[in-house]
Amino acid sequence: MTELKPAGLFVTLLAAELQTINRTAKTIRFHPGEVVFRQGDPGDGIYCVEEGEVEIRAIIQDQQRVLSRLGPTRFFGEMAVIDDQPRSATAVAVAETVLLFTPCDELLRALDRSPRLLLSLMREFSQRMRDIDRRFLDEILQAERLALVGRFAQSIVHDFKNPLNMIGFAADMAAGEDAAPEHRAEARTVIRRQVDRLANMINELLEFTRGSSASPVHQRVDYGAFIDEALREIRVEAGQRNVSLACENSPPRVPLALDPARLLHVLYNLVNNAIDVMPGGGKITLRFNTDEAEVTTEIEDSGPGVAPEIASRLFEPFATHGKAHGTGLGLAISKRIIEDHKGRIFVRSEPGRGAIFCFGLPR
Repeated sequence: MTELKPAGLFVTLLAAELQTINRTAKTIRFHPGEVVFRQGDPGDGIYCVEEGEVEIRAIIQDQQRVLSRLGPTRFFGEMAVIDDQPRSATAVAVAETVLLFTPCDELLRALDRSPRLLLSLMREFSQRMRDIDRRFLDEILQAERLALVGRFAQSIVHDFKNPLNMIGFAADMAAGEDAAPEHRAEARTVIRRQVDRLANMINELLEFTRGSSASPVHQRVDYGAFIDEALREIRVEAGQRNVSLACENSPPRVPLALDPARLLHVLYNLVNNAIDVMPGGGKITLRFNTDEAEVTTEIEDSGPGVAPEIASRLFEPFATHGKAHGTGLGLAISKRIIEDHKGRIFVRSEPGRGAIFCFGLPR
């Protein structure tokens, strides 16, 4: 008979109690990989590690997870004894292991005799739960970080896909054997603009992740001319996805203080978001309102609209409203750009209509 040493749980036992448990403890040897007990087995007693190491495992969300690894003087299996329930985890010997097994009835009698033993048991149990909580918290945070990176990468890939497609289309047009000089010149212009667009998108992403507070540099631009030029390119992309784009009224020919490249990014984001919610095709309508204070641009799609309960969160990073792709990062960036223009951006939805994204720019 191997004697229990005064360590771990049993360090608080009186000599007489230790001798009593020694008479009932049973020595069991396990080889590496051998199961001590399985999740769901009846809780018939408590184990103390004399030599070797034991791994405690449990099935969580269809995956076997390691909860803890226990070496000499550590005990396990107490939970099923305390609550009289089946084993909540599986115990497996990691190396050549010697365990001392004390039956449930004897342990309960010892707890009755020694309140100090009960206190020690509760302290050990509490510490183990804290360790498990910390382990899972670390794993959850790591999983969240990985998920965030994945969503961020998905957003980048999705946003870059459209200009890359335009570059490929223009390159094919310019490379044709029968391509006229004017078509090749047009293709070069398209490629140059899309490359600039990609560069601007990268800069916006970098500034967004850094939280840049650099002062924007604006210039006086004819807003109507800016919209006309932007829509010429955007219509091509929309047409490739069976979406028509039309203006309900003419954009106002008024000078505004703008950063054209950044504001073009906003238009692309809003139009592409609208296209995403209409995978079978549809219609996008732009309309413009002008007063003494600002010029407001509305972009309405023929999609399902926006649920009121999520409308207030759409401009938060990674919020979405039913798109098959993307993560909403584009809307958060768009909000930053419009606010840098001292403007405002918002969304509204009316019964029987699609989403209407609006932004106002001060005059």
